[in-house]
Amino acid sequence: MHNIVFDTVTKSYHGKEIIKQLNFEIKEGERVVLLGPSGSGKSTTLRMIAGLETITSGQLFMGNTCVNDIPPGDRNIAMVFQNYALFPHFNVWDNIVFGLKLQKLPQSEIELRTKAAIDMLNLTGYEHRLIQSLSGGQKQRVALCRAIVKQSPYFLLDEPLANLDAQLRQHARQELIKIHESCNSTMIYVTHDQIEAMTIGQRIAILHEGILQQFGNPQEVYNQPANTFVASFIGTPAMNLWELPVTNGQLHLGSTTLDLPDTITDNSIILGIRPEKLKIVPSETALLHGKCQYIENIGHIQNCLLDFSNDLKGFIQIPSMNAQVQLDEQLGITFNLADACFFDSQTKQNLQYKLTH
Repeated sequence: MHNIVFDTVTKSYHGKEIIKQLNFEIKEGERVVLLGPSGSGKSTTLRMIAGLETITSGQLFMGNTCVNDIPPGDRNIAMVFQNYALFPHFNVWDNIVFGLKLQKLPQSEIELRTKAAIDMLNLTGYEHRLIQSLSGGQKQRVALCRAIVKQSPYFLLDEPLANLDAQLRQHARQELIKIHESCNSTMIYVTHDQIEAMTIGQRIAILHEGILQQFGNPQEVYNQPANTFVASFIGTPAMNLWELPVTNGQLHLGSTTLDLPDTITDNSIILGIRPEKLKIVPSETALLHGKCQYIENIGHIQNCLLDFSNDLKGFIQIPSMNAQVQLDEQLGITFNLADACFFDSQTKQNLQYKLTH
């Protein structure tokens, strides 16, 4: 069994808690992404799994074994770093086989594993090239090869695509998923890029200031964010968040009142709605009226920032084929209340998420 369990794990530096009581399980063979902004603790969490950071309190289990005091070399992990950590004076082949030689594997086994990995990652013909002569994408594939040949049950990746351009990153994401499906190891992947997280992860652990905010599949964290941080961090543009008054179970949105679900009893809530859930309608049927202040044209879609007055602003996302919005244009907007999320205005927690988790 090759799962990973965090049992009230904390990490402190000089008396300051960086990681605060992590409690979650990564299942055997699962592909999990640790996602968060810079300084959220995601790389520290990965390094605790690898044994490169000590645990201040709590227990970390790999399989059924507590690994708090087990050194990195005895944890049977494969790891890929952001800077690849390749030997510049070695060629491609020697970089890949270096760890296998340290394990004193038979030469026939080393060659079998290495040729299979090189073939998988399209590096055939590059075996004798020096690392310094390779492009960033090629170096990244060499680092992946070196990790794959270990055939470890745990595959850890710390922002391995950060140094690649957008087109290479898209191709590399596909390669990583194929690698995981063929090796079936437990994969933990660190990134600050939500697109990488949503496309690579079977589940996503979102961290902020050392606290686990939400742990769920991509659809769940997008459609039912646990709190306003997740709502604003996932999605481009982010979810619109509007703090609105409530009276007798009715939400006051501009000059319109809307009946809330019976489970919502607060006097003031934050309503969250994704930009693509807002629809342009004729003025007489609109819930809101707004003036277009800013437009991002991304070819197939337009992201338009609307000013609804009363300090209420929000993005709407529309397919370019459906309409061409103009700057300063007045628009009527509506949405389905079933597509909205409701957050407590004090705790910032999703009120409906609390009822189902």
